[in-house]
Amino acid sequence: MLVPGFKFAATAAAIKKPGVLDLALMVADTPAAAAGVFTKNRVKAAPVVITQARLRKGLAQAILVNAGNANACNGPRGLETARATSRAAAKLLNIPELLVLPSSTGVIGAPLPGDRIIQALPQLVAGLHPDGLGEAARAIMTTDTRPKAALVQGNVGGKQFTLAGIAKGSGMIHPDMATLLVFIFTDAAATPQVLKTLLRQALPTSFNRITVDGDTSTNDTILLLASGKAGNPVISETGVMMSALGEAVNRVMYDLARQVVADGEGARHVYRIEVTGAATAAEAKKAALTVALSPLVKTAMAGEDVNWGRIMAALGRSGANFDPERVDIAFGPHPVVQNGRGLGPKAEAAAQQVIKSGPFTVTINLNNGAFADYYETCDFTEDYIRINADYRS
Repeated sequence: MLVPGFKFAATAAAIKKPGVLDLALMVADTPAAAAGVFTKNRVKAAPVVITQARLRKGLAQAILVNAGNANACNGPRGLETARATSRAAAKLLNIPELLVLPSSTGVIGAPLPGDRIIQALPQLVAGLHPDGLGEAARAIMTTDTRPKAALVQGNVGGKQFTLAGIAKGSGMIHPDMATLLVFIFTDAAATPQVLKTLLRQALPTSFNRITVDGDTSTNDTILLLASGKAGNPVISETGVMMSALGEAVNRVMYDLARQVVADGEGARHVYRIEVTGAATAAEAKKAALTVALSPLVKTAMAGEDVNWGRIMAALGRSGANFDPERVDIAFGPHPVVQNGRGLGPKAEAAAQQVIKSGPFTVTINLNNGAFADYYETCDFTEDYIRINADYRS
């Protein structure tokens, strides 16, 4: 997975536990145009605060990421540790400290062992190579069961470009912007403002349309860096080139978002809740999100139980305006409710096979208007409880 203009490396710094990859470094050959979006949680981790401030100039040259420790709720000590580790990385890379963006994920409230990061940095810098993005994807995992990566290629201004991204996310996943780290790299040439616009345009159909458990994090970060090595005219305004790059950003972010949901902590079933026939766009969104987030619906899906009554109950508390006597519900192509009433055991048996067969869609028609919306989500299993109960032990 090569992106011209970038090198990557990963190592084990004993932040999670000895011998496990938990520290990644991603470096541009020269300062790159950069943009980011971050958690809306009022409680922000030290690396988020620092990276947000450093991105105001729209340039970055390195991203230093650790897993196993969020460096959140550590006060001034957390800020100084993030600055000290990025300062040490900058010195080894011979670049300005302000071009190093720190990022962290893991346990909240525990002091980040900055000395271990600094000790690991020489080996990390020495290991930088163009095809190391896959190693970095593994190093940023926490409760993830597998690394997440996506790549697309396209053409802008007569030049071929590559855009690749990696993500970390499994639990604490919810819109605004879901709990995750996402790092995207392209060799296309574009201004920081264009990159920021493309990120914000892609969010509503990717990371803001997934939910696992309703929790958001202190560390959510999405960064997009552009090296300009593709040689295209710099994309600085709306037009054909911006649309082409935007399509690539959309595809990579959607792909990564789906991978995050599929890897939801303990998830066995991945599905989409799609609401149609709502009176307003806001009501379609509220209805879809309430059903997607319902613990009772999620546990029913885990048990492969077509318990449509739980869906009706969730709709009823969503705040959407509708007549319960007009609601239709289907699992894939199989209707189980028409005009608010169940269609019986035979219909439910067909719907159950949809749940068993793999990713599926639950379609809910409120028959009260022309608006629609959706959320991608997954079930709740006993593994979700086990993973989070044992998270710090």
